[in-house]
Amino acid sequence: MESKKVQTLSEPKLIQNLYFGDNVEGEAFVPDHIFSYIVSGRHDVWIGSKKYAFAAGDCRFFRRNQLAKSIKHTESDGFKSIAVHFDQNTLMEISKETGFKSERFHGEGVKAIKANGMLKKSLATFHGYAQRRDTDAEILRIKIKELVLILAAIDPEIKQMLFEFSDPGKLDLEGFMNGHYRYNVPLEKFAFLTGRSLSGFKRDFARLFRITPSRWLTKKRLNEAKYLIEDCRRRPSEIYLEIGFANMSHFSYAYKKEFGISPLQKNKNS
Repeated sequence: MESKKVQTLSEPKLIQNLYFGDNVEGEAFVPDHIFSYIVSGRHDVWIGSKKYAFAAGDCRFFRRNQLAKSIKHTESDGFKSIAVHFDQNTLMEISKETGFKSERFHGEGVKAIKANGMLKKSLATFHGYAQRRDTDAEILRIKIKELVLILAAIDPEIKQMLFEFSDPGKLDLEGFMNGHYRYNVPLEKFAFLTGRSLSGFKRDFARLFRITPSRWLTKKRLNEAKYLIEDCRRRPSEIYLEIGFANMSHFSYAYKKEFGISPLQKNKNS
């Protein structure tokens, strides 16, 4: 497994991801806008409860400030992708130079992109840069700014996402939590993504659900686990990460405490 990074002075990043062997599962908070091109393999991504499937040759754009789960399928040639992370300083600099500004974007935060001639040429350049260790930082910064302008010209919604600089606004708490409870992230991240301070998040949560966020998350995940084990005949080892538990031992302990029987015993009895 290899992840090779070519980085400018402090800001935009060019990353080559290369994995062989077992598929790679994970979840993450996405702090930057990301443009990514898949060279080989497949990539399944979940944003909230919606799944996106990408294959070799696909270009895609991910909006910043999202929670994502993913599976990188290595297959015979491994999984390889080239990703460019756009930092806010560079985007603000471009905004000042071009006058691009936008209001808050409310659409989906993932976009598949059909590459035109200019984008294909840009991809070839970045593919070459990713193979080298001596890429000039200033040249790379200029090429990344060029990529921003290409993407903005291809898709008006991507342009709107790129040049919207405010933090997440205050969201419907119930809707967001019901769509994101499977993500194993700190409460501070849930608070930020719903446009609240941590204290405000806890206060609004208690008012809405009449229970603490930690307890609600545990019960929500365990009830889904019970359904998956009893009704869908899923193995506990297959689901604990999927539903938001960090490890199998914690999942087993919480499950037995809630239902009086271990998930392995329940699986055998179902």
